[in-house]
Amino acid sequence: MKSTADTYGAVARLVHWGSALLILVLLGTGFCAGYAEDPATKAAVLRVHLPVAILVLMLTLVRLVWWWRFDRRPGPVAGIPPWQERVAHWTHRGLYLLLVLLLASGITMSAISGLPDALFGTAPLPDLSDLPPRAGHGLGARLLAAAIALHAGAALYHHWVLRDRTFRRMWSARG
Repeated sequence: MKSTADTYGAVARLVHWGSALLILVLLGTGFCAGYAEDPATKAAVLRVHLPVAILVLMLTLVRLVWWWRFDRRPGPVAGIPPWQERVAHWTHRGLYLLLVLLLASGITMSAISGLPDALFGTAPLPDLSDLPPRAGHGLGARLLAAAIALHAGAALYHHWVLRDRTFRRMWSARG
């Protein structure tokens, strides 16, 4: 269940890959809703987006508590230059920061617009484009997509080019 000095544990891997999948769903549904012209289509997409965002929020809280109270991350992969370790460290922090900011701006937009009542009740769909957190939410989503691409690209580079254990230790228990 817990991580070793060399490999991420089952809980960390499950939360990582579950979060990754759900975040991709969030980005897809968010961009789809943002560009949708038809209110019915926008509402249908947002009916998926909001519950998935709540799941991501819960998984993020579980992840933070897991690392804070119950587990320790594995040490660096042997042979990785210190500058790469620093870049990885700050990239992960940036991913967390963007995710928290997106969740906060999404919750704020939902609360001030009455969006849940529109999606799961009888209220009309509000216009979210004029809300103050909307611009930051859209920018944050683009930055998160770029950071995820950087993160995934680095993992694949380590796996396919450098052929080190960086990717494998998050993929399977055998590392």
